[in-house]
Amino acid sequence: MTSLKDWDVVIGLEIHVQLNTHTKLFSPAPNTFGENPNQNISTICTGQPGSLPLLNEAAVEKAVQFGLAVNADISRQSSFDRKSYFYPDSPRNFQITQFFHPIVKNGYVEISLEDSVKKVEITAAHLEDDAGTLKHFSSFTGVDDNRAGAPLMEIISAPCLKSASEAALYAKEIKSIFQYIGASDANMDQGQLRMDANISVRPQGETTLRNKVEIKNINSFHFLELAINQEISRQIAIYEKDPHAVIASSTCRFDPVQKTLTVMRKKESAEDYRYMPEPDIPPLMIEEELIERLTCSLPELRRARKNRYKEQLQLSKDAAEILTEEKALADYFEEALSFCPSSLSANLLANWITIEFFGRAKEAGKHFLSTSIPEKHIGSLITLIEDKTITSRIAKSIADEMMKKPHTSPQTIVQENPDYLPMSDPAIIEPIVEKILQDHPQSIEGFKNGKQKAISFLVGQVMRSTKG
Repeated sequence: MTSLKDWDVVIGLEIHVQLNTHTKLFSPAPNTFGENPNQNISTICTGQPGSLPLLNEAAVEKAVQFGLAVNADISRQSSFDRKSYFYPDSPRNFQITQFFHPIVKNGYVEISLEDSVKKVEITAAHLEDDAGTLKHFSSFTGVDDNRAGAPLMEIISAPCLKSASEAALYAKEIKSIFQYIGASDANMDQGQLRMDANISVRPQGETTLRNKVEIKNINSFHFLELAINQEISRQIAIYEKDPHAVIASSTCRFDPVQKTLTVMRKKESAEDYRYMPEPDIPPLMIEEELIERLTCSLPELRRARKNRYKEQLQLSKDAAEILTEEKALADYFEEALSFCPSSLSANLLANWITIEFFGRAKEAGKHFLSTSIPEKHIGSLITLIEDKTITSRIAKSIADEMMKKPHTSPQTIVQENPDYLPMSDPAIIEPIVEKILQDHPQSIEGFKNGKQKAISFLVGQVMRSTKG
């Protein structure tokens, strides 16, 4: 049986990210999530006869920002095209996109592998409007056009990813860039980031690309890896059974419940979509002044922030990775750090957030950022530990209380519970120690005979008697 190392895996991703503009790409209808069906609509996004699209300037600026963030060329002149397809959730029966002349070309991002850094090429990124959604009921299917016309960026990578884990790392990097530049919330639960994976395999040493299979609309990094690995195994099994087999180019859907892939249709070609220049939108001209202004306002991105955490704050690689994966978490960490005694508290703060509070939030079935614990309170807890007002053991009990009462400060929790104050008066401690020694003479004898565990046992008994 041939092993995976005998095969070259070729993966390219198309990532669709919804931009967080107030209105849609070509319509004044609100661009918001969670409304009742067909509330955020206008004559433009529902394709009414005679309606004309008007390009959203804010969406253009966010597209340029993204291009600058991924080291790409910004097209000084780009244009829009019609992509024809006939689905119930496409009100106009065509999508307005940028097939021939996209706004962003030839960029790249870097991802960190175990022992190296890989540059992932981005061939193009373009603006387009989204389709509506289908809502399935027991006896019928309804069309909700609230999402129709929402502004999207489609980011197309070169077929240079070699594994499912590389694909997930790249997708996470794209998500973080949109969050860091403030162009999208990239909330995958709300469909604001969706991924299509194109996969093919070939024997090691072969240079020509074989037919690819596209897996559509994946909305989780975990599912992305599962789906890609499943498709890789399927293709290898086919070629191993028949080296002359030809896998048909097709589009698949991944079922996250059954963990299965289902072929939806044969893969369309560009001719099937009958691309044509959009006659109702003039060419888009990008002025140099706009590019210079957005270049100057570009914020610190994840990779730079991660390096700063490791170099200046001396955080571990793992802590820096976790804290910077979401911009909101990195911002939370830095705000909490401002309430700590000094930047030397960074490691202790990072450990308490990523281990202690992450663990408690997971047990409660929550994401840490949804616990509503103010940054100041986490910083105050670290201060109490560092100035030895409380011990680390007591801090764990206070953290439990903070999860139950997120708006109560650690100082208030300590004041309300005297047991959380360390015991330091020898007049109180000595009688407790004396009693423990009297109750456990065998441990004293064991210690005298060289058993170090005996002293740990006695200390534990004192801690139990003093409630920590």
